[in-house]
Amino acid sequence: MSSPNGPVCCGASEAVRLAVIGCGNLARRDDGAGVEVVRALMSASSRPAGVEYIDAGTAGMDVLYRVRGTARVVIIDACRSGSTPGAVFRLPGREAMTPVEHGFTLHGLRWDHALYAGCRMFGPDFADRTEVILIEGGCFDFGLELSEPVQRAAACVAQMLTAEMAAGGG
Repeated sequence: MSSPNGPVCCGASEAVRLAVIGCGNLARRDDGAGVEVVRALMSASSRPAGVEYIDAGTAGMDVLYRVRGTARVVIIDACRSGSTPGAVFRLPGREAMTPVEHGFTLHGLRWDHALYAGCRMFGPDFADRTEVILIEGGCFDFGLELSEPVQRAAACVAQMLTAEMAAGGG
């Protein structure tokens, strides 16, 4: 869940080897897909040691400072590529980062900009330890529920990550 003071997480007290970050705006239907994946992971009965789940909402830069030193980072968000709603794309962080243009403020900095800034701040290997999972959205109108294809895709991504973590891929 997000709080007025920024994103909240589970498991921040131990050494973090994997941070799973859900991004998006829950008030814009399918834009909340990344947050819903993290919420599903948080509600699971067990969480592997060394894994931190972060509901980042729309706070891209805030999360950047929290993942410094993490061995691996997975960012999950919705996208609009023109593909079929519910399609899932998985790519290396280096392919997803976008240089920050002059004039951006911390309030308008998206996760792809934060990823670029992280490489500048923490070293170029920061993006090499990051992976991005994007879920194609179909409806970005105001509303609180994911569309059916995006809801199914979010559940599949949560199951995929759970299986990977259980197999030691975290």
